Amino acid sequence: MEVLDLQWTEKYRPAKLSEVIGQKAIVGRLQAFVKEKNFPSMIFSGPAGVGKTTSAVALAKELYGDSIHQSFLELNASDARGIDVIRGKVKEFAKTLSLSNDLVKIIFLDEADALTSEAQHALRRTMERYSSTTRFVLSANYASKIIEPIQSRCVVLRFKPLKEDEMREYIGRIVDGESLDIDDKAIEALIYVSEGDLRKITNTLQGSAISNKKITETSIYEIASKARPKEVVAMLRYALEGNFSRARDELNTLFLSYGMSGEDILVQCHKEALNLPVEDRLKLRLVSNIGDYNFRIVEGANERIQLEAMLAKLALIDKQK
Repeated sequence: MEVLDLQWTEKYRPAKLSEVIGQKAIVGRLQAFVKEKNFPSMIFSGPAGVGKTTSAVALAKELYGDSIHQSFLELNASDARGIDVIRGKVKEFAKTLSLSNDLVKIIFLDEADALTSEAQHALRRTMERYSSTTRFVLSANYASKIIEPIQSRCVVLRFKPLKEDEMREYIGRIVDGESLDIDDKAIEALIYVSEGDLRKITNTLQGSAISNKKITETSIYEIASKARPKEVVAMLRYALEGNFSRARDELNTLFLSYGMSGEDILVQCHKEALNLPVEDRLKLRLVSNIGDYNFRIVEGANERIQLEAMLAKLALIDKQK
């Protein structure tokens, strides 16, 4: 398939608030703000890929139209997270006059939870000083990482994870737009690996479609570097049955065939642990062990040694019972 000049994430980003998927309550509130042409500063909080940035950009487009570039400033706070950016770009833009028929300007700070504490306190003072001419929209995966003085000056809109039928609707939009051939198993795999993140759905589909318009379950898992659920379940089941050798073989498959990191494997183990056909007390011990070994890997321990140690411990648990 010919590589598109325009990235799919931009091509299929909604241009209007009404096109945002899965956030009807929030979209309704934003549309009311557009109608009134007045609104407070806001914090968009929620998991990645559910429409926070898209909603902010669509809000600005509906408010300003062709003059969006004079009245809307978008910054990624994870790239520019220091106090100098707040005192420089943000403050300078807030000081300028709006050219959009007396509408307030919008400064959108994406991933605002990455701002340093000093930068957040500087932002608070800027929000106070220019509140009559400028509104601030902050996007954050974790609103709790934004200081309380900023939270008290904003309306917090919490974006919810997308439902499976909403993700299917979005997949269908891309499949129809790009004339792709995809079967039901591939769609199920795409929903599984994306975990509700539409951006991940888009990128995975584009990566699969570059080599072949026919999208298969295998190509989805290869592009996403994820294992099939049944392979993770098999590894855990062998370990709980005391068959350490078979469990270790399955672990090697995850490392070598999919190129997965130790942390990625543990995340999938945690996702599948509660679906295992074992008694609840054994599930509790399994989840507790996954948490312990995940902490060790995050702290810098060797991934393979820790994962094999976890499988060994699970095998010993079964033998002790």
